[in-house]
Amino acid sequence: TEGTSYKDPSFNTNYPAAHGAGVIRGAYHFARPDVSSGATQAAYFASNGGAWSADNLTLPGVLDIESNPYGSQCYGLSTTSMRSWIMDFYNTYKARTGRDIVIYTSPSWWNSCTGGWGGMATKSPLWVAHWTTAASPTIPAGFPTWTVWQYTSTGSVSGISGNVDRDRFNGSAARLLALAQAHDVLLQGSF
Repeated sequence: TEGTSYKDPSFNTNYPAAHGAGVIRGAYHFARPDVSSGATQAAYFASNGGAWSADNLTLPGVLDIESNPYGSQCYGLSTTSMRSWIMDFYNTYKARTGRDIVIYTSPSWWNSCTGGWGGMATKSPLWVAHWTTAASPTIPAGFPTWTVWQYTSTGSVSGISGNVDRDRFNGSAARLLALAQAHDVLLQGSF
């Protein structure tokens, strides 16, 4: 989903098909802090595919919060207002689903738009976008480590034409399953 008006038109086909194939799946919400509150967008996300299921195949929802492709990088919000918006989204999603959210962001956006805020480090696993060939990503200030690393947007996957994002999970298959299971396991730190 994005904001409060967009849902991927392929979602209702792809999401259940992944589950039927036994693939651990998840959904993400592209944040639009310039159009409505975090609570409003979290409710829209949870109602339109972002809800979590206790089926051992569904990851908690992801809040994709990054540079605004439609205008001001930080959506016109101060660092304090951005932090409040993120907490508003987090609290509403947690109340609706019982799960923490995963934060997807880049170091430059997070450091600039939240001031390197550490307020989510103990609540949300970090999915960091840092496209590099280095052995590990740069992580945003305020997070001790990463859980998922998106290391390229120009990868390839057999059976798919064109570029795809490629990601690496910071742990074992058992730890990925723990994130999908009915525990609030913060996957930052010891693996």
